[in-house]
Amino acid sequence: MIRIAQHGDLERIIEIYNQAIAAKFQTGFTESVKLEERAAWFYDHAPDKYPLFVYEMDNKVAGWLSVSPYRAGRGAFRYTAEISYFVHADYRKMGVASQLLVFGINACRQLHYKTLVAIVLDMNVASMKLMEKFGFHKWAMLPGVADFDGVECGHVYYGMKLDGSNS
Repeated sequence: MIRIAQHGDLERIIEIYNQAIAAKFQTGFTESVKLEERAAWFYDHAPDKYPLFVYEMDNKVAGWLSVSPYRAGRGAFRYTAEISYFVHADYRKMGVASQLLVFGINACRQLHYKTLVAIVLDMNVASMKLMEKFGFHKWAMLPGVADFDGVECGHVYYGMKLDGSNS
């Protein structure tokens, strides 16, 4: 079941995010985050503008997807949102990310966004394939901008026009 995240989900959301940080190449963070550090981020995700969704399975949050402002505070980007998703290690390869993406894309259409952006580290091949599977196109590449203990990787910008065009 996919639903809007509630305050009681924050600890599990952080646990899932910290798994991604520890695994490397899934997010640019290199040190675990704490509850108090992510509280403001959580509350910035108002369901009517920038929702935060969780996928619940076995009465646990198995994954989450956030819709966030792209280049916050810059009015010209008000119809563009950035999406991010993360899945708990115990629930990977079970379709959680796919279902979250479908749900999130549809929600963004209902919220009248015109463009979605997803920014993926180029060593995260699984996420790059998932973006392409769901109609995102590779729009830009920033080579070698991330460094994980001496291993450089790039940022790939994926985009989707919600009206179906891909320009």
